[in-house]
Amino acid sequence: MNIVECTELRKTYRQGKVEVNALNGITLSIGKSEFTALAGPSGSGKTTLLNLIGGLDTSDSGRITVDGNNLDSMSQSELAVMRLKKVGFVFQSYNLIPVLTALENVEFVMLLQGIPSSERRSRAQAILDDVGLAGTYHRRPAELSGGQQQRVAVARAIVSNPSIVLADEPTANLDSATGSGLLDIMREMNERRNVTFIFSTHDRMVMEHARRLVLIKDGRVADDQRHDGK
Repeated sequence: MNIVECTELRKTYRQGKVEVNALNGITLSIGKSEFTALAGPSGSGKTTLLNLIGGLDTSDSGRITVDGNNLDSMSQSELAVMRLKKVGFVFQSYNLIPVLTALENVEFVMLLQGIPSSERRSRAQAILDDVGLAGTYHRRPAELSGGQQQRVAVARAIVSNPSIVLADEPTANLDSATGSGLLDIMREMNERRNVTFIFSTHDRMVMEHARRLVLIKDGRVADDQRHDGK
């Protein structure tokens, strides 16, 4: 069963008087529970594709469905609900709320979902324990290392049991050992919880951990390889 279906997606941006063709008719299907990396050089279209899958942007033409939802026919408010309930995001810059503790950052999405406080707290503590942050519940982002902040971001993305997690260059600001450990955590979450992970990356380490590597070049799929990963 495919959780993502992209058909002939096209997206053009205008930079001043210049048009940039980010996606040139890309077609791609991603199955449920896959651990997939979208790789390619800067400007290849991989981040644009990730943003379309997450409903953060809209295509100029083509069709995209995520977990059975046709994103092209949804309003902005419907897309916001879809993102809240079905999609977890992990960003290169962590995007944690600085005035909230690690625990409160992880709870935040569940707060928006209307989950009762006692359940929010127990689920947030459990997921922080799972990512190796049991002693950091009450630390704010500034009191955490970059690797710890990114693990909080992963915990926040996963805690609400989304159908899919989208990670945009999640290891870019981390050293190799920390990045490898983070990828191991996400791989374990993928295997234990059957969460679909899609990465946008040019990091060789992420490519090696992925079970599927889709090479994007000039807004098209240039290669598509499946392997066991690390």
